[in-house]
Amino acid sequence: MIQVYSHTELLKAIKNKEKAYLLLFKRGSEISDCAYQNITAGSKDIRELAIFYADVSEIRDIHVKYNVTTVPSLLEFEKGVFRNLIKGCNDAKYYKALFEDAIYFVETKNQEKPQKQVNVYSTPACSWCNTLKAYLKLHRIRYNDIDVSRDQRAADELVRRSGQMGVPQTEINGEIIVGFNKTRINELLNIRG
Repeated sequence: MIQVYSHTELLKAIKNKEKAYLLLFKRGSEISDCAYQNITAGSKDIRELAIFYADVSEIRDIHVKYNVTTVPSLLEFEKGVFRNLIKGCNDAKYYKALFEDAIYFVETKNQEKPQKQVNVYSTPACSWCNTLKAYLKLHRIRYNDIDVSRDQRAADELVRRSGQMGVPQTEINGEIIVGFNKTRINELLNIRG
């Protein structure tokens, strides 16, 4: 993780990055220190991703730009544009999975062949969700991971569309597949094997 000292410095650092993250935290706060330690542990073996941090008690021009009112908060950027906010302290495995998904997104974004739109609705604690995502990664299928434990609106919309509350659910070009239905996923994505 790299420390940044101003909003201008942050914008320069993330300008040409496909994906980047910024932890806003307050050193000495138990929950902030938890987030810092777990993000550091979760990103330990990840070299290809830009992960920054700033202490809001020292740097006062970043959090106001993104309407961040509580720390710790992890901000996600795509090509320099703010995309997502993750509040609080999660365990190191959560951050590791988040960063690995980001690397996968970057690696597969520039594929030559067009791919169907794939959304995976999941939760961090769901083992079948992780199995499904690993399967998609294995076959180099790009997907959007939507954590319904953190996005109530997406969870409600999913239940409305599928009639099911369980995860994983996969949406492929508008069709919802409940569970890890490998046969149907293979059919829709032309996966052989």
